[in-house]
Parts: sequence; C-alpha cells; structure tokens
Amino acid sequence: MANPSSSTHSTRVAILATDGFEQAELLEPKKALEAAGLQVDVISAKSGTLQGFKHVDKGEQVRVDKIFAQAHQEDYAAVVLPGGVVNGDAMRLVPEAVKFVQQANEAHKPIAAICHGGWLLISAGLAKNRTVTSWPSLQDDFKNAGGKWVDREVVQDDNFITSRKPDDIPAFNKTLLAALKKAA
Repeated sequence: MANPSSSTHSTRVAILATDGFEQAELLEPKKALEAAGLQVDVISAKSGTLQGFKHVDKGEQVRVDKIFAQAHQEDYAAVVLPGGVVNGDAMRLVPEAVKFVQQANEAHKPIAAICHGGWLLISAGLAKNRTVTSWPSLQDDFKNAGGKWVDREVVQDDNFITSRKPDDIPAFNKTLLAALKKAA
C-alpha cells in the first residue's frame, strides 16, 4: 500500500524561516514555486507572522503556515532556506530546523539555500565535501566545515542548490524548479 503522504509529497515545498528573512529570498522563490503549481508552506518555530527585511529595512510580513511541531519533512518534495543575516543565524539554532534539513538530505530531496540560509547546512553537519556558494562572508564557514566554496550565481551539487544573493534569484529559481521536475 502506498504511503498516504506520497500524494502530497511531490507537490509541496517547505520554506524554513523566522523573523529577519531577506524578503526577496523568501517571496520570489515562493512565487515561482506557486506559479509552477506547487504548494508552499512557510515553516517556523513560532506561529503567526514573520517580519521580512529588504537588507536592513523592514519589509513585508509573511504568514507562518506551520510550526515545526506540525510539519513533517516526509510531506515535502524540497526545502528552501532563504537568507537574511538574522534569519540565517537564528534558524541554525533551532533543533527542529536542523533535524528537518538533515532528514531531507537523508531522503535525498532538493535543499535550496540562498545567501545566509546556508548557515543551517553548516550547523546540520551537511556541508562537508559539498561545493556551494553563498553570501561571500560565509565562505570561511563553509571551508571550515569541509566544503568547497565558489563564487557563482548558482551551484548545484547533487541535491544541494545554493546561490549568493537576491540578484541570483532567477537562476536559483530555475535550478530549483528543474531539480523538482527531475525528482518527480
């Protein structure tokens, strides 16, 4: 008998975020995924709304669809990790977020991190022997974690998709959508 969650698995994507996310790095991938017919859930450690930023200025708020206690990695086809210094730093300290990406990696699902979102990959112990990109200030963190950092618009290394900054979002989205299509 088929897994009951398998019918939703291929059509749902999780975005892990908290207050301080970089607005474009959450909203633009979310819009692209939804336009492709995928359901997107914003998952956080807290319920309600999250405050986005445009660099250092307050931006839009987004509604949290589920808190970690309600979300199960096996229900999602992929995981997106938006950046924002505050968001990236905070998410790496949430044990449920660490576990979520570790389980997604074990299931070999696409994990797409942009800018400071990659910090969660490091804290989850997933950066070793991976080629990635990120905001340039994270390059030492990735190297110290055993990864190879490169300065490119988008890097796909097996199930990891990484990008540097908001300007890279079109390439990031294109690569993520292609990975989801291939995984389906």
